Amino acid sequence: MTASGSHTTPLAGKVAIVTGSGRGLGRAVARRLANDGAKLLLVDIDPTTALDAADELVRLGGVATAVSEDVADEVACQRIVEAAVDRFGAVDILVNSAGICLVDDVEAFGRAKWDPMVAVNLTAAFELGHAVARHMLDRRSGKIVNIASLFSFLGGRGSPAYAATKAGIVGYTKAYCDELGRYDVQVNALAPGYVRTAITEGSREDPAINRRIVEHIPAGRWGDPADLMGALVFLSIRASDYVSGHVLVVDGGYLVR
Repeated sequence: MTASGSHTTPLAGKVAIVTGSGRGLGRAVARRLANDGAKLLLVDIDPTTALDAADELVRLGGVATAVSEDVADEVACQRIVEAAVDRFGAVDILVNSAGICLVDDVEAFGRAKWDPMVAVNLTAAFELGHAVARHMLDRRSGKIVNIASLFSFLGGRGSPAYAATKAGIVGYTKAYCDELGRYDVQVNALAPGYVRTAITEGSREDPAINRRIVEHIPAGRWGDPADLMGALVFLSIRASDYVSGHVLVVDGGYLVR
């Protein structure tokens, strides 16, 4: 964490839940929110990575605790929110970052891959948002940030469920904006472009696929998780109090081509 007094901490005193925070984008989100002063409840299905992420933040001077839960379980989502309230007294920010991407040829892509992706990528975001909203409504304050994707707007060759769930995240974000706006709770989505994470490793290592992707990005490069953090923090702080139902795309310009 940044040394005290070296810069402002716009999330000082805020409590955030971040799902999928043991690795990848979720872990980068947790680091940034902690660096900006938030207290973190980290959620990951893998207890080892969840604890490792929390230990890292504590070593760096942050405040974090971890729970190992399967967000595809409705009861687990309720437990997650209750754990944050019990530990910190409130929940100010929910970042729905947990996600999976299973791929296969169209002939072979069936319910065995479709169902778990819908459960983790879409239903869990709803269940967690539903659980946390009850606390935010009472306090008339809160931020829900859902992680969408370029594939919220594009096709999903090799994984129709990924495109479908990420498009669903956009619809859910707008619906919950409409429901919660009168309680001063903002619900937005962050849509990353092609970012260097474990989920994109195969594409980056294939020369033909990598070249095709990079040539389509006006910025001329893959994004890094750090490229998303400014937008993520904006959607989590008071500066975005009149921004809701928005999908903020951070893609190096990919969608303009």
